[in-house]
Amino acid sequence: MRSLFDSLFPLAGRALISFIFILAGYNKLVGYAGTVAYMHKAGLPGYLLPVVIAVELGGGLLLLTGFLTRIVAFLLAGFALLTAYFFHFNFGDAGQFVQFQKNLAIAGGLLFVVLNGAGRWSLDAKLR
Repeated sequence: MRSLFDSLFPLAGRALISFIFILAGYNKLVGYAGTVAYMHKAGLPGYLLPVVIAVELGGGLLLLTGFLTRIVAFLLAGFALLTAYFFHFNFGDAGQFVQFQKNLAIAGGLLFVVLNGAGRWSLDAKLR
């Protein structure tokens, strides 16, 4: 039974973390103009949005499939910390504080992926 959990839990963890990035990237893609306006309000240039979408969609899909997992998890952890700072660093707003904490938790989970890798059910394992 432990062997099943050793295989299943890394996949489940990658899937749960990756979905937030995939969905966020998709929502930015379909709500492009609104996202540019939101970025401008935060003091960031809208020309960064294609990069943000690529990081979220591409990174999320790579994490989900377990390809280049340690590198992708490290980059996504950094991305989560940057978005926490630029978009949620308002401790006077309880909702933003929760979002800030969520991003810290995501970054922490991703650092576990950096340390432990993708697991047996991943493209990284298949390509070894």
